[in-house]
Amino acid sequence: MNSPWQTKWPERLSYGLSDAADNLVFQMMTTYLLFFYTDVYGLTASAAAILFIVARLADVVESLIIGLMIDRTHSKWGKSRPFFLWYALPYVLFAVLTFVTPPFSGTGKLIWAYVTYLGLGFFYTAVNLPITSILPTMTQNESELTLLGVIRQFGGSSVQIIVAVFTLPLVAFFGHGNQQRGFLLTIVLFGLISLALIWNTFFHVRERFTNPDASHQSWRAVGAMLRKNQPWLVISVVILLYWLTTAIKNQTTIYYFKYIQHSEKLVPWANSFTFAALIGVLLILHSTHILGKKRTMLTGITVAILGQIVLTSGVLLNHLTVLFVGILINSVGNGIIIGLVSIMIADTIRYGMAMGIQAEGILASTDDFGVNVGLGLGGLVTAGLFHVSGYVANQPQNVATQHMITLNYAWIPLILYVVMFGILLLYNERQLEATVSK
Repeated sequence: MNSPWQTKWPERLSYGLSDAADNLVFQMMTTYLLFFYTDVYGLTASAAAILFIVARLADVVESLIIGLMIDRTHSKWGKSRPFFLWYALPYVLFAVLTFVTPPFSGTGKLIWAYVTYLGLGFFYTAVNLPITSILPTMTQNESELTLLGVIRQFGGSSVQIIVAVFTLPLVAFFGHGNQQRGFLLTIVLFGLISLALIWNTFFHVRERFTNPDASHQSWRAVGAMLRKNQPWLVISVVILLYWLTTAIKNQTTIYYFKYIQHSEKLVPWANSFTFAALIGVLLILHSTHILGKKRTMLTGITVAILGQIVLTSGVLLNHLTVLFVGILINSVGNGIIIGLVSIMIADTIRYGMAMGIQAEGILASTDDFGVNVGLGLGGLVTAGLFHVSGYVANQPQNVATQHMITLNYAWIPLILYVVMFGILLLYNERQLEATVSK
């Protein structure tokens, strides 16, 4: 290959659409599943909290299993790429089943929720983790890796915002007042589109830089590399904190507008301001050339903190305009943060390769590990605090519950952003760059 650029635009776009495909379902889980379980499906807040933590504990193991499966896979299509083919259909089927409300007793419905949600979590990991693990095998060009990561996140963030904004209108359109029917038909629509896009990724992306002897690496050698990979350890914690923050705030959004602002119709309007995340994603291409990846992400966290402060001010003042401005600013920062995640994980994979160990599956599993644990803890915090405060679905909430909703929506995310900033300061970018460039 004479050109340092290995990928063409059809492959780049197909790679970006993989995250868009997954997020059609994932954003439904992140933003609306807790509300679906408590206000539509009929679970109590405490039952939903326990379900979320059990599912996320299972996902911790599943992330490691899928990562190891990738590292041990040999096929004519590569190591990561066949997972898009094998697991896309089960992923979509379980997504649909998760939003089915069966005519069972309370116990039967709880069992159904466990089986479908746990299955959805496993298959989400199976189709999402390969998006991260395949990136450093597509190209070794630094600028191209950044470009692919930005395209991926632009596609993923676009769909996240689309789902956040249009889900409730689609539920109303399909359901005609029946939210059970509305949520089900909405996820069927999203699932069919997701299936087509995931398979499109399989057919168009390629793995070019793989070590055929990687499956024979000893556990001891891989473990030693992980312990020495300080950038990987730091970015893993940052990812977990980001998704914990996102889960707590996103899951609380619909409760805040329904029970504090007394207008569920404001949710799509509030979520529409998260389109500003795309601005943050696009800023990465220019900013990383000037500041580097670590300082760019620190800048993103700072912007997110400022936005969250404005949002909190809007909550305290009960001023919607201020609140919406806060969402907009915060979303720009979030776009920078999440847009850099897969790129920085790819760097840690290349760091491992420079030490003689190719373990893209296990290293990439930190992304899904952080997502799953963050979402699980976020769901536990949200549902648990609601339960403690006496939350009752579809009823006027008591003062304690209103305070809990405000705490989840404004204050807890603000604190977590500050902690995230402090953790990222430990990221040793110079060590990584010096090792990879050897």
